[in-house]
Amino acid sequence: MNAWSPDHTAGRHPGPAVRSPGDLPDLVHAGMYVVDDHGSIVAVNARAEFLLGRSADALVGRDAHDLLHRDGLGQSMPRAACPMMHAFLGGSTRGGAHEWFARGDDTLLPVSWLVTPCRLEGGVLGATVLFYETDPEEGVPSMSASPTLSQLDRLALLAETTTRLTSTLDAEEAVARLVRLVVPRLADWAVVDLITESDDVWRTTVATHHGGAVVRCEELEGPLPPVHEESLMPLSRALRGAASTLAGPQTYQGPPDSGIAVAQQRLFKVTGMHSAAIAPIRGPRAVLGALTLGRNAESGVMTDAELSLLEDIARRAGLALENARLYQRQRHIAETMQRHLLPQLPEVPGLTMAARYVPASQSAQVGGDWYDAFTLADGATAVAIGDVVGHNIDAAAGMAQIRNMLRAYAWALEEPPSAIVERLDQAVVNVAEASMATMIFGRVERDAEGWALRWTNAGHPPPLLITHDGRSAFLDEEHDHLLGTGLVRGRTDTRTPLPPLSTLVLYTDGLIESPGHILDRGMARLRQHAAALAHRPLHAFCDLLLERARPAENDDDVALLVLRTPAGEGESAGR
Repeated sequence: MNAWSPDHTAGRHPGPAVRSPGDLPDLVHAGMYVVDDHGSIVAVNARAEFLLGRSADALVGRDAHDLLHRDGLGQSMPRAACPMMHAFLGGSTRGGAHEWFARGDDTLLPVSWLVTPCRLEGGVLGATVLFYETDPEEGVPSMSASPTLSQLDRLALLAETTTRLTSTLDAEEAVARLVRLVVPRLADWAVVDLITESDDVWRTTVATHHGGAVVRCEELEGPLPPVHEESLMPLSRALRGAASTLAGPQTYQGPPDSGIAVAQQRLFKVTGMHSAAIAPIRGPRAVLGALTLGRNAESGVMTDAELSLLEDIARRAGLALENARLYQRQRHIAETMQRHLLPQLPEVPGLTMAARYVPASQSAQVGGDWYDAFTLADGATAVAIGDVVGHNIDAAAGMAQIRNMLRAYAWALEEPPSAIVERLDQAVVNVAEASMATMIFGRVERDAEGWALRWTNAGHPPPLLITHDGRSAFLDEEHDHLLGTGLVRGRTDTRTPLPPLSTLVLYTDGLIESPGHILDRGMARLRQHAAALAHRPLHAFCDLLLERARPAENDDDVALLVLRTPAGEGESAGR
């Protein structure tokens, strides 16, 4: 559910969407408010409250155009005639002057303004509006607000940089967004050099623009020599965290004092950069790299003012890249732990088994999806699949607890699956750190009548059974409550015959769920593809089923456990 979606029935946003004025920067002279995709105000700063003569409570939740935008006579403006609405609806960064806002006392405030797109919580596209009080006769900032419109551009660029870079936790995507922000707006060239986790220096991006598009020069990218501690050249100093510097081809004309200086000589020669500004990219704990902006001769030289702007941009880039690295490190740890906790499948005469675990996409965290299969003391084969609520390391740790307790109960107690799961449920409520979980647990047994699955379902998507001739059915006879709810009521067992050469599919909801679509659609897609693949060898079956049935927009983990019965007595498990 989107925390920023407006509550039109109340005329105000729900609690989580309303940020206090302190959440926005106090820009001294600049009023600032943020609107959502419907044009409703979701946050303001203190200067906006002062200039508009309205409190945050009187602004947040109101339609900005209806409340504020006026013509020179104080009349409400049609949306089609409002330049600010044109900028907002066009999703572009635009500025203007000679406009009027309505104050709380019904007087008019002459303003110059700038609208720039931004991403709100939950990925909703909104806009940030900066405005200054102006002289109504001249349409320029008044004495009480000395910054010019170019300063508005600077503030808008920094706000856009923060919004775009902090809305991704992928380091490569953050660098790509950074380059698109500065080329060609500030420079003809952008060069990003990053220090890797192993302290190597890597020139990750050399980019320019052509025909309105950003173009990479991959022949200039790649590893760089190590940073020379004694080098006084600008890039070496920046990679050590020293001050930002203006540079040009003449800076590197003399004998190079390091391998990085040689790379810089080639960079200036090949790109034709006439003037450049180089700034360190600093994270909260270490220097992460350096950002270079360069201009060709016809574009003029970089100035001290632009060097100062570059430092601000690089500082924001450092925070975003540090967050991305920490996230990716945490994700790698969680995935590694989860993969090591997932079991090796047992070899069961007559049965063929295969399993897959697919982590969530890079935009999501690792989850608590898991599977298990092991041989019990009486010779039956236990199978289980489950999903611990949550998407973080805690969910993966909870998964490990549940799996280990299930193994202990199932091995030590000769009880039906429903009784084992009920004991496990009590442990989840009183002992385990997992909050809630869904699970299917069963025993694959063989008797005189053939193979069968005796199983119980704790709130999990139903198993799918496909016969060798392609007939398929979901086993949805019983569906008991999930683990960890604290409910005390009986659980049921079901016995399902497994015909010769039939395929049983146990899966987690990432295989069938997709945003904006009903669950029945995903289940129907799974059933269709599984039936079509029933004749394939089991490992090929798993790979193709994940490829075809998993929704393209899936953003969740998937665990898959599949088993197939033999054709007849004495059939080998590998067939």
